[in-house]
Amino acid sequence: MPPAVVQRVGPWLGLIALCLALYLPGFASLPPIDRDEARFAQATKQMLETGDYVRIRYQDEARNKKPIGIYWAQAAAARLLGGAAAPIWAYRLPSLIGVALAVLLLYEVGCRLFERRSAFLAASLLAACLLAVVEAHLAKTDAGLLAATVAAQGALGVIYLRGRGGRPAGWLLPLGFWSALGVGILIKGPVLPLISALTVIALGVADRSVAWLKASRPVPGLLVVALIVAPWLVAISQATGGAFLSDAIGKDLLPKLISAQESHGAPPGYYLLLLMIGFFPGSLQIAPALRDAWRRRLLPAERFCLAWAVPAWLVFELVPTKLPHYVLPLYPALALLTARFVIETARERTPAWWARAGFVVWLLVALALTGAAIALPEIVDQRIDWIALPPLAAALVGAGAALFYGWRGRRLTSIGIGVAAAGVLLATVFGTVLPRVQGIWLSRQASEMVLAYRPAAGSPVAAAGFAEPSLVFLLGTATELTGGPGAADFLAAHPDGLALVAGDQEPGFRARAGALGLSVQQLDARRGYNYSRGRWIALALYRGARS
Repeated sequence: MPPAVVQRVGPWLGLIALCLALYLPGFASLPPIDRDEARFAQATKQMLETGDYVRIRYQDEARNKKPIGIYWAQAAAARLLGGAAAPIWAYRLPSLIGVALAVLLLYEVGCRLFERRSAFLAASLLAACLLAVVEAHLAKTDAGLLAATVAAQGALGVIYLRGRGGRPAGWLLPLGFWSALGVGILIKGPVLPLISALTVIALGVADRSVAWLKASRPVPGLLVVALIVAPWLVAISQATGGAFLSDAIGKDLLPKLISAQESHGAPPGYYLLLLMIGFFPGSLQIAPALRDAWRRRLLPAERFCLAWAVPAWLVFELVPTKLPHYVLPLYPALALLTARFVIETARERTPAWWARAGFVVWLLVALALTGAAIALPEIVDQRIDWIALPPLAAALVGAGAALFYGWRGRRLTSIGIGVAAAGVLLATVFGTVLPRVQGIWLSRQASEMVLAYRPAAGSPVAAAGFAEPSLVFLLGTATELTGGPGAADFLAAHPDGLALVAGDQEPGFRARAGALGLSVQQLDARRGYNYSRGRWIALALYRGARS
């Protein structure tokens, strides 16, 4: 293969291999995860069942929260891989592709903002960061939003640099920017336009000019966005009588801006405190990298990355509703700044005391993640996962080596070992530890019980006191979610039916069955931890006793 081809294709192949090594472990073996993933997947499943690809529903309830983009992507993947009966990993496929695409796009963006070595390291840091690995395993919006963000912000960054240098932007970059913006709106509404707008405002304030923005061709660009978004927006407005927009804005978006929604509140500074975990392992060098970027803020590339990350970060800190993944679209900018710093100062002076303090905190994060992976099977299943211990020990040794080299100022060696150690750690957690734990996957246990005793495929099932979306996805859309008395009524009305009854619903279930003169037979029972509600649940499977 010619050297020029190797130089061009080699980094892509390396990054794809890294993504697959990080994202495939556990991708198919992890059961559906509550609550967001299971809700998205179940709503998509119902699109496949009904053939309605406009309205979004969870069982009989309208799900007027997020736009249609991720549902269409999941529906396309699931339809190719089994239709409505496709396993959960089929619905996750757009997320894996989304994160991998973001990684490859960041490499291309980095090549244009900085140079190839920094670009490759930045893409590797994004690929391996904890939040990206998590989102690659979940069938929801944030991986797709990440890819759209890197595409849009990357195009905007190159337009900015060309404008600063007096070079034309052409048509392709503006088309890419506005197209990615439209796709981002279809995936998660106003989030990406907000990030881009804040970036432009910050650059305008810093430069005291936005003349370069004309090169983005805003008038035809807005038309491109309208062509992408408007058809579905018109269709959903007609199909729901305008309810989608009113619910999405009035019941989902605005409440998050006014107060903490669904108990997801935290004070300002929340994302900064979580940065060491969410951006792990890149967080090893994040503090000195940000300090260095601020010193170099007059340089166009550094200025653009700071404008991408800082204003939106401050807005997210001020919004009352907070979840760790909300700041993931800002991580690519942090990865670029961190990589540039590491490459430029790979063997410079010994780090300052505050940088070394950051290294120690980073090691504590690695220790905490490794300790949690070891402790989880013991706490939940009362067993030691011996298979996971050797790779977890190797990851811990690697984290110690990363600290050692970082302490001595060998930044590139340190961050390289850190990425490798994090890769082993995260692949082990997702591929070995989590799938093999039993106690936290109560819906999987419930579906195993039902499968063992279900008279025929499609026989009706009711669940009393356990109503997680993962259960609906695994047992079917027709699963009836009810209370104890309702489960007894269900068995009386469905002689071939089964009922799952949680322990706290047993008294009401048995009292109602007695009042109906219904004899019930317990077939099986399991116990597990409902992590969505933070409590242990005993779950028993019943059927009406045959006379």
